[in-house]
Amino acid sequence: MRIDLTGQIILVTGASRGIGAEIARQLAASCATVAVHFSASSASAEALCAEIGNDARAFQADLADSVAADGLFTAVREAYGRVDCVVNNAGIAVHSPLEKSLETWVADWDKTLDVNSRATAIITRASVAHFKEIGGGRLIYVSSRAAFRGDSEDYLAYAASKGAMVSLVRSIARGFGKQNIKAFNVAPGFVRTDMAQDAIDAYGEDFVLGGIALDRLTEPKDVAPMIVLLASGLSDHATGCSIDINAASYVH
Repeated sequence: MRIDLTGQIILVTGASRGIGAEIARQLAASCATVAVHFSASSASAEALCAEIGNDARAFQADLADSVAADGLFTAVREAYGRVDCVVNNAGIAVHSPLEKSLETWVADWDKTLDVNSRATAIITRASVAHFKEIGGGRLIYVSSRAAFRGDSEDYLAYAASKGAMVSLVRSIARGFGKQNIKAFNVAPGFVRTDMAQDAIDAYGEDFVLGGIALDRLTEPKDVAPMIVLLASGLSDHATGCSIDINAASYVH
């Protein structure tokens, strides 16, 4: 089966590195035009756009800022004239032990939910309004197995933020399906990325590998093909679903 996304404009948040960058590559390989969002890595985002071609362009936004999150979608829509699909991939995981001071712990919590939950909701809001205007669209969310099984005591906010994302997906799918708006959730486990490296450094790679059923850690290239499939429309009747990609470290 060959997936052809020619003509689709797809925004990928957090696309300058890690899972997001590989999603952008594989979407472009299927002929989509990708809007590459980045927060701080301008050089990486521009290099990725040059690599994947297809009129890919880089868009900067600090998703911890509500106005910037809303402005990101507006900028992409104005640049291309339309947006057909949004991949809500951007996220942060802040190591935040309970032993931190209340002020610091709350600041960690707020920052995590600002980026992982609030910004995702803001972009979803803008996307749904636009999709209603153009006759439909797709929203794909990259959450985590932590949304279902929880996480360690040092990452409570991360798990909570990803759990919120799962509920959002189900609500969008149920609430707007008749308007041709579909929503999907992909839930990876540990993936070999810069963000996950902090946890790997803290707990050790043997600990991470010991929790999976396969003989190597999941990589971004293992997650991205599912995103391409969901963006294609070939799996629209899976709207509202959550798909585990975590090497059987958690199956629900």
